[in-house]
Amino acid sequence: MTADTLTLALWQCAYPANTFEALAQLDATAAQARAQGADLLLCPEMSLTGYQIGAQRVVALAEPADGPLAQAVAAIAQRHGIAIVYGYPEHHADAPPFNAVQCIAADGQRLANYRKTHLFGDVDRAQFSPGPHAPAVFECKGWRLGLLVCYDIEFPEPARALALQGADALLVPTANMIEFDEVQRVLLPARALENRVFVAYANACGMEGATTYGGLSLVCGPRGAMLQHAGRDAALVIAPLSRDVLNDARATAQWDGRRGDLYGRLVL
Repeated sequence: MTADTLTLALWQCAYPANTFEALAQLDATAAQARAQGADLLLCPEMSLTGYQIGAQRVVALAEPADGPLAQAVAAIAQRHGIAIVYGYPEHHADAPPFNAVQCIAADGQRLANYRKTHLFGDVDRAQFSPGPHAPAVFECKGWRLGLLVCYDIEFPEPARALALQGADALLVPTANMIEFDEVQRVLLPARALENRVFVAYANACGMEGATTYGGLSLVCGPRGAMLQHAGRDAALVIAPLSRDVLNDARATAQWDGRRGDLYGRLVL
């Protein structure tokens, strides 16, 4: 059954000292989000371990998609009756782990797992293997959702691929630095508008080592309008997504004018 509204909670937070602290904070935040009516809690990139933690630490903390961290998140989701999208390092045999995100439903079932395909800079490339598969759409409460991670959304192709699969909303855990605010201010509204989808972008904030994360987590509507947003500090952003708003935007989409026969060379 398709719900007319899907209410998201975006958790903008500083990285925890360890996974025990991360899970405790996630538990408290999931309770708070559900109390405010959220159906799904979206966390930042690598939210359970920290992002810039070094290749050896990433390997030490990496686990399979059904590992102990997934089981702990599933218990939190069930306890509070809320779906959760979280970031973690996924074990990859004989190679660096993947920078992965997973969606676990309110009943504790794993709905989708996605591995970041576009690695950003020296930190990403030193710690992770690039994901081998394009993103795919999955369903949650009757909504068709797609997962991307941080730098992925800065390329037009992954977002368009999900839109062509019928995605209603793109969920993007991220760790965007304060130097790159143009992503939130310019690029995300454009991605939402050109694909007629909601875009939810949950960023980290605060400092990790010498890096400052920019916050500014936000939800854009399918016409590019900024529906809800955070500032620089820790925050929980609540944003209801409306099926009527989505359908209205899609009534004036440019899909009928696409010339797929001309676009093949763009992906070479």
